[in-house]
Amino acid sequence: MKTSRSDSTSSPVNGRQDWGTKRKRKTADITQALSVDPVDVATLRRMAISEGGLLTDEIRCQVWPRLLNVPPNLLDQEPEKVEREDNKDYNQVLLDVQRSLRRFPPGMPDEQREGLQEELIDIILRVLKRNPQLHYYQGYHDIVVTFLLVVGERLATVLVEKLSTHHLRDFMDPTMDNTKHILNYLMPIIERVNPEVHDFMQQAEVGTVFALSWLITWFGHVLSDFRHVVRLYDFFLACHPLMPIYFAAVIVLYREEEVLECECDMAMVHHLLSQIPQDLPYETLISRAGDLFVQFPPSELAREAAAHESMAASTFKDFELASTQQRPDSVLRRRRRQKPGAPESSAVSPVVAVAQPSTARRFVRLAVMGLTVALGAAALAVVNTALEWAPKLDLFP
Repeated sequence: MKTSRSDSTSSPVNGRQDWGTKRKRKTADITQALSVDPVDVATLRRMAISEGGLLTDEIRCQVWPRLLNVPPNLLDQEPEKVEREDNKDYNQVLLDVQRSLRRFPPGMPDEQREGLQEELIDIILRVLKRNPQLHYYQGYHDIVVTFLLVVGERLATVLVEKLSTHHLRDFMDPTMDNTKHILNYLMPIIERVNPEVHDFMQQAEVGTVFALSWLITWFGHVLSDFRHVVRLYDFFLACHPLMPIYFAAVIVLYREEEVLECECDMAMVHHLLSQIPQDLPYETLISRAGDLFVQFPPSELAREAAAHESMAASTFKDFELASTQQRPDSVLRRRRRQKPGAPESSAVSPVVAVAQPSTARRFVRLAVMGLTVALGAAALAVVNTALEWAPKLDLFP
C-alpha cells in the first residue's frame, strides 16, 4: 500500500521522459547520504526540497527522522500503553478521529482503517501525556494521521512528539495568539510580490482566517490527494518552520486573476480563497515558496507581521470612507486594464519575475536555514530583530 501510494508522489516539471533517470540518481544520492557517518543531513534536506521530494514512503521512514534530528536510540522504542479515559483530551480527539475517514486511502478495508484510527488516538494522547505543556487543537490529528500512514505507529509517535515540541509548538499554546501572529506573515509576503492583490484583499477586509486550516494541518486537511500531502511534508520538514505560510502565500499569488476578478466583498473573497484548488502545480509552487523565503526571509517581515493587527485597525476608517465613494473592485480592475503597454504575460504570477538565485544555491540556503532554527516558528525572526518588539512574540515563556 505504501509503495503504490507514494511511488508517483509528484510529476516532474520538465517532462516525463528522463524522470526515470533522475529518480534513480536521486535515490542513489539519498542512499549515499544515509550511509555515511555521520549522516549527510544537509544533502537529505536538499533531496526533500528538490523536485519529487523523497519519492517513496520507504525512503521517508529513513529520512524524516534525520530531518527532525531524532536520536537513533529513540527510533526502536516501543510506545507505552495509553490510559484513555483519564486523559482530558480523549473525548475531543475521539470525535476528530471519527470524522477523519477521508484521510485514509480509498478502498481500505473497514477493519484496517478502524485499527489505524485506534492507533491515531493512542499516538495523540501519548504525545500529550508526555508533554503536558502542549495543548491539543482541532486539526492536529490531520498531521498525525499523515505520519501514521507513512511510517507506522511506533515511528510516528517519536516523530510527532519532536514535531509538536518544535515546528508545531506555537499552535499548541493555550491560546491562538502565536498562531494568529504567524498568519500575520501572509499579507506582508503577498504585498512584497503583488501589491495589487494585497490592496484588493485589504479593501475586502478578508483577513487571513481562510488560511488557518492550511497552516495548522500543513495542508493535510484541505488536499484530497495523499501524494501531494506527503510531498509538502517532505518540503516543510526540510525547511524553516514558517515555510507553510510562504506556501500559503504562493497559492494566493498563483490565483491572482481569480482574486482580482472576484467581487470585493469579505464573504465572497473568503469563500473563493478558502476553496483551495486540487490541481495546483505543486512542484512549481514549492520552488516559488523557496524563492520567496530566500528573497524575503522572516527577519525582514517580522516588524510588519508584529504590527499587522494595529495597522489594519488604524486604516479601517480610510477603507470605510473609500467604500462610500467608489467600488474598490471596480477601481482595481480598471487600474489593471489601464496599465500602459502591459504585455500579455503580465498576468503570470509575479513570483516568476523576481530575480531568482541558482537552484543549487537556493537549496543550500533553505537547508541551512532549516538546520539553524530549532526553537519553533518565528524564532529566527525574534533573534534577528531588535528588542523593541521581541516581547510581543513571547513564544516560549
